Parts: sequence; C-alpha cells; structure tokens
Amino acid sequence: MRGIVVSINVSPTKGTRKTPVEGATLEANHGITGDAHASSTWHRQVSLLAIESINKMRDLGLEVGPGDFAENITTKGIDLLSLPIGTRLRIGDAEVEVSQIGKRCHSRCNIYYQAGDCVMPREGIFVKVLKGGEIKVGDPIEVLNYAITFAVITMSDRGASGLREDKSGRLLKEYLEERGYQCLDYRILPDEWGPLREALLELSERVDLVVTNGGTGLSPRDITPDVTLEVIEREVPGIAEALRAEGMKKTPRAMLSRGVAGIKGRCLIVNLPGSPKAVQESLDVLVEVLPHAIEKIKGSEKECAR
Repeated sequence: MRGIVVSINVSPTKGTRKTPVEGATLEANHGITGDAHASSTWHRQVSLLAIESINKMRDLGLEVGPGDFAENITTKGIDLLSLPIGTRLRIGDAEVEVSQIGKRCHSRCNIYYQAGDCVMPREGIFVKVLKGGEIKVGDPIEVLNYAITFAVITMSDRGASGLREDKSGRLLKEYLEERGYQCLDYRILPDEWGPLREALLELSERVDLVVTNGGTGLSPRDITPDVTLEVIEREVPGIAEALRAEGMKKTPRAMLSRGVAGIKGRCLIVNLPGSPKAVQESLDVLVEVLPHAIEKIKGSEKECAR
C-alpha cells in the first residue's frame, strides 16, 4: 500500500488549525520541529489525516482543507484506518510507527466550533518518529512490515502490592514475544474496578491486543470479566468457550472460569485465568487464531475460507 503527502501542517498551539508548509523536519522520538504536538514524553508525536476524510466534510458543505483539523500530515491514496498499531511507514527520508488510531475527545475543541465538525477523532491516526529525516509535499508514503502489538495486565492484589511474583504475566509476555508479537505495555493491577477499566480504555487505543490474567473466578474480588464486559463493544464468545473447553481436558474446575473476550474499537481483549499452567494452555489455543482475528478486526476483506 502506497500513498503520497498532500500537505504538511504545523502550529505552535494544540487544538487549533495548522499552517501549511512545503517541507518539515521529523525528529526521532520527538515529532515535527516547531509543532506543538512534538514531544519525547508521549506517543502521539505526529498526526495524519487522509484528504479523502476531509473531502467528506467538504461534501457536507464545510469549507475546510488540509490543516483545518489540526493534522500534521495530510495523505492521499492510503487507507490510514486499516493500518494496525505498530505499522511502520516510510515518509520521505523518515520512518514512523502507528501508535494510536483515532482519539477520545473529552470536550469540544476550537476546530469543532470553527469547522462545525471534527473528523480527526474518528479517522485520524497518530505516529511516533523512529527515524528522523526531511519530508516535503509530494513525498511517497510506503507501508513497511509491522508486528502485532499487545499489552499484558495481571490482576492480583498481592502482586500489585509486591507480595507475590508475577509468573503468569511474565510467561504471557515472553510467550507472545517469542512468536514475534511486540509488547507495548505490561502492568500489575489490584482487583479493583476503576484501575482496570481505565487501563482497558487506554490500552485499547494503543495496541492490537490486550490480554489479562487473573480475576476470572468466583471470588467476590474476581471482577476482570465484569469490567471487560463493560468496556468492550462486541463480545467474541467463541474464544472464551474454546479456552474453557481446553481447560476442561485437564480439570473440571475450568468450567468455573468466567473469562470473556471481545472487541473495543480495533483492539481484541481476552481474559485468561491466573495460574501459569492455565495461561500456557490457553495461549497454546489462542495463538492459532490471533493473527486472523486481529486482521479482521482491523478491517481486512480477505476471504475467511480455508
């Protein structure tokens, strides 16, 4: 997949229309020189929006153009929303990596009031700069290879307080990394509703896959499935059914697991049990379908038939 740079836009202030320029410098792990979004402390260093998305607003009668939605780079000919997080792009002399697709707006920005709508939260993407270089209008945009990105969340009161080693979370992380997956986040949380909910909402915007372990049983503080059901938009019951069926081959207690799986945005969230053995057995089943599942969630139109 290839596209071109239609416009490059910069502004010293966030949330405002940007000014088009003919060329710019991308700094590694920073962003565009002189732009307000550039920072080494976060992952949304450069924003991209397709001219095709802007044209949708024009068709509605809005007099808008490149830069009006605060995007740094306006593209043409490339389906930005189909690019999984972790996709690497070459733009001019620079290389970037997709770090977020869309965003949540907590309040109306200046762009919304000036343009009457803001397409950026729905159809824009963000990247971080891996390799710096010069870019200019007309430069090609080339999609490079990418790895499926994931995050691990271990749910454990004792683990979060440092009283127990997180063997399951470490096993989970190493298992997927050995198979070429890229871990972007790993955290241990207490069995509490708020922290898990916020983590799932945040991580689902940054990675292709979130795998939790622990908190799926019948104890009063086992709330992982309940929080997951609140966050996801579509359930994928077959995954949880397959994991329980595999566990039942080893112990009838596997039927007591309440783990669920589902989709939030373009991210797959899966609950695994808490023991290292159960995590290993679950992953052996799950890993067979993960690439295809992530591909379909991202919008691939490839045929599913074997």
